Amino acid sequence: MCSIHVQDPATAHTFYTDTLGFETLMAMPEYNLFIVKDPGAGAGAAGLLLEPSDNPIGANYMNALHNAGLPAIVFGVPDVQAEYQRLLAAGVSFRGEPTEDPSGISAVFDDGCGNYVQLHQD
Repeated sequence: MCSIHVQDPATAHTFYTDTLGFETLMAMPEYNLFIVKDPGAGAGAAGLLLEPSDNPIGANYMNALHNAGLPAIVFGVPDVQAEYQRLLAAGVSFRGEPTEDPSGISAVFDDGCGNYVQLHQD
């Protein structure tokens, strides 16, 4: 499992499942605990903990990355342009159009929960 600090785990859960297309691996709203996973990864897939940023260390880290314009997490996708178009149509705010460099094609969006997220295609 890996985690990403978010301002509000319940709101992040809705965004990551309804908009990005992740599946719920575990949801315990009474404990502010939400874990999602890639729907195409199958059984035993790594979970993504939508971690509350109520710890000052976590909040400082999340805010410092966002203020610097750096993505908190990178998701590999088979077709950045297609994901960009799909998410743009769903109202996701991108920092710009997909760009290509020697490492591949990337696009960065704001998850609305305190983070920039990068989509990357080799």
